[in-house]
Amino acid sequence: MNIGDKVRLVHGKEEGVIYAFLPGNVVEVEIEDGFRIPVLRKEIVTISPVESQRMVKPEEAKTVAARADVIVPRNAPFAEKGIYLAFIPVNDRALTVHMINNTDWILPFTTAAALESVSTGLVAGVLQPRTTQKLTEVQMKDFESWPVFDIHVLYFREGNHQLPTALNKRIRCRAQSFYKNKGKVPVLAKDGFVYQLDEESLKRGAPGISDDMAGEIKASMLGQAAAQENSLPRPEQVVDLHIEKLVDNHKSLSNDAILKTQLDVFESNLESAIANGMDEITFIHGAGSGVLKNELHRRLGKNQHVQFFKDALKEKFGYGATLVKIK
Repeated sequence: MNIGDKVRLVHGKEEGVIYAFLPGNVVEVEIEDGFRIPVLRKEIVTISPVESQRMVKPEEAKTVAARADVIVPRNAPFAEKGIYLAFIPVNDRALTVHMINNTDWILPFTTAAALESVSTGLVAGVLQPRTTQKLTEVQMKDFESWPVFDIHVLYFREGNHQLPTALNKRIRCRAQSFYKNKGKVPVLAKDGFVYQLDEESLKRGAPGISDDMAGEIKASMLGQAAAQENSLPRPEQVVDLHIEKLVDNHKSLSNDAILKTQLDVFESNLESAIANGMDEITFIHGAGSGVLKNELHRRLGKNQHVQFFKDALKEKFGYGATLVKIK
């Protein structure tokens, strides 16, 4: 037996692939949905290549997808929404990452993991209705350095209909939101941490509304507190915090109100930059009395997602801007 061999349990119906050999004649087998179980070596048998080919349907050879026993009523309405990214614990150390299609759409898709300036392809294929696709595995101990998951989805169904616009999402997991997303994973019916990718309620194809505008409208409707979740609009690379750039009638504001407005814009743009996987962002705060600059630096020093910060290019901004490098 070798790592990667397909095997079947002698006294059970489970089948899987050998993932690792453990001490004590124990073999770790990865079964359906990416879960691993330890079994004694004498309790498994290898599946011959011929038998394995007979068991795998042609369409499954291209995209390995797990279909749950989901019974859909014959006259049920077409399910338009229900695309998820799910993290399912394998044990107390590892989680498998899955893409879930709980809709009636056929979904051509690509997925990648972006870390710093490098993007690594994970899985691409076609996700049939009510199926899932395992993308990768992550370790809890590396939570702070998990990549940004970059997901692109198209929609397809036979016949005449109006297609939704393509779905493009970048998911960066943060502790304050990750654990709030704990629940039952659709289709797989397992406990995990679930992010819905198509949760926007704006009508598709609405005239004059682009994906970016839709994100901004949604953030505006829900307020900045709700906008800190995972589908934040990507901010500009340089954000000017001068009050005249932020509000129209700033002359009627007190100094405290001005500072609060500037800090709110700073926090929301920094949070958006982190959520969108940006490597860096620059804030123009001006020289002035240094109150705003000092407060920005104090907050940046406490932010666990900030690698470092420094004065931006003096030739371009003078002494009135700070460059923030994001982990």
